[in-house]
Amino acid sequence: MSTASLQLDAHGRMKHFLCIEGLNRQLLTEILDTAESFTGVTEQTVKKVPLLRGKTIVNLFFEASTRTRTTFELAAKRLSADVLNINITQSSTVKGETLLDTLRNLEAMHVDMFVVRHNDSGAAHFIASHVAPHVSVINAGDGRHSHPTQALLDVFTIRRTKGPDFGRLRVAIVGDILHSRVARSQIHALNLLNTGDIRIVAPRTLVPAHAESLGVHVYHDLEAGIEGADVIIMLRLQRERMQGALLPSEHEYYELFGVTEEKLAVARPDVTIMHPGPINRGVEMDSEVADGSRSVILEQVTHGIAVRMAVMSMAMHHHKKSKA
Repeated sequence: MSTASLQLDAHGRMKHFLCIEGLNRQLLTEILDTAESFTGVTEQTVKKVPLLRGKTIVNLFFEASTRTRTTFELAAKRLSADVLNINITQSSTVKGETLLDTLRNLEAMHVDMFVVRHNDSGAAHFIASHVAPHVSVINAGDGRHSHPTQALLDVFTIRRTKGPDFGRLRVAIVGDILHSRVARSQIHALNLLNTGDIRIVAPRTLVPAHAESLGVHVYHDLEAGIEGADVIIMLRLQRERMQGALLPSEHEYYELFGVTEEKLAVARPDVTIMHPGPINRGVEMDSEVADGSRSVILEQVTHGIAVRMAVMSMAMHHHKKSKA
């Protein structure tokens, strides 16, 4: 079953949220507009709206990620849903209980939505194709494949910072593109929004084969890659890649690809610096850049809650309409 047909119902509304590829520009814009309407909620004294009252959402995490789990949990609670966190790193596999048995048991408890984080690519799609018809599945990151809510909060942050016209923007994504699920999702989202110039900047060993076919320009030199950039998105460098000999050393990576105020001189004066976090300071960028006025790294975290509220409420809203 294709992603689009699994993700959307017969009326083109969102049923599951698995990856950016299954969306069209109109739906992507609708999610961003809905998130915009929720940004005010986080600034109120009572940070709650009753949209998902009485609904039960399960964070099903097969891979640890405190930041993503926390923002999903806060988003669900701000929509007035009940939230259950289940970390299945070991428990069910040790007992020999299969994934589908786990799902059936949770469905029997009248759960309405699963937020799934898994280190195998395609895990969220697999779960979405096997859940009961009334259950929605949201992908909170799977393997090297996709991290769609992170990409959404990134484009949402760009839209709030630079305005809605992506056609005039030059966006550079810097770092380990090859292993990054978020880079794949970001590229799809930026292409859907007709971004003028999307660049990926990385050592040769960290660029996927046929990268140009993704609709990006590839650079192996940092300053050439960020020249004239309006937005620079840094990716987290996983330390295990260094041991895997894909990279010489942290120090050398920083020398070549680490972003400093000095190297930023070639970008636009009002360049926006982004990073999904947590940052390796002194590897991907120095502290001066991370904490500087052009960095929106903490705003991204705040926006992540509004974006996840939007995705959850839209996917759940679909079910209300289909039952009617």
